[in-house]
Amino acid sequence: MGAHSGPTLISSVQRAFRLLEAVSAHENGAPAKQLARETGLPLATAYHLLRTLVHDGYVRKLNDGGFVLGDKVQTLHTAGQGQTLLSRVRPTLAALRDELSTAAYLTFYEEGEIRVAEIVDGPRTPRVDLWVGFEDAAHATALGKSVLRELDEDARQDYLSRHSLADLTPRTITDRPELLRRLETEPLAPAVTDLEEYSLGTVCVAVPVYRGDTLGSLGVSLRADRASRLEEVRSRLIATADRVTRSLSLTG
Repeated sequence: MGAHSGPTLISSVQRAFRLLEAVSAHENGAPAKQLARETGLPLATAYHLLRTLVHDGYVRKLNDGGFVLGDKVQTLHTAGQGQTLLSRVRPTLAALRDELSTAAYLTFYEEGEIRVAEIVDGPRTPRVDLWVGFEDAAHATALGKSVLRELDEDARQDYLSRHSLADLTPRTITDRPELLRRLETEPLAPAVTDLEEYSLGTVCVAVPVYRGDTLGSLGVSLRADRASRLEEVRSRLIATADRVTRSLSLTG
């Protein structure tokens, strides 16, 4: 039995892909009989695979019995585009990591949340232990504060109204007016720092980047005993952020 399970599974996947290709060729949908004929599949097999694809969201059945592509396909397409964009900037992030001997991070502000999109680290440049989920700790990280600083007043207040300022270390800023004051008076602007506010023993620096109209931030983390390098790090980050923004804004 085991000797036949592999080829059978591969055949089923191949048939499902053929059905998806056939469905995608009909903007207004096509019935199962037509799809079976176009793919050369037995009608029973086509029905079975279509039911599975509908159940998983890759295909949607219309009221008239036709089949069109489902929302899951669009989700995959969007995710694929995002991966393609990130692949453009990974070499730049890796170069930043190697030049500064630091882990490098990239975030974006999407659907009202600040999310980590990429981390480039290595054995000699370990990432910060993300012991608290980033969406609950943006106020204590340079990456999060960089985004908050660049948001307009309404968006910033909306974000802060939905997120408590959790006390993560003795250095964490938990008072909203004080946080806003420091964002406005950041001495390294446009860079923003996290001076052991997220994790004791670690300092971070971040600057804004953009993916088209989407705001994000590029940052690095260092041991606290290397804080004297912040000015040097700031200069390299600003230059790298310009290259990242240009790469992420390219079309095609």
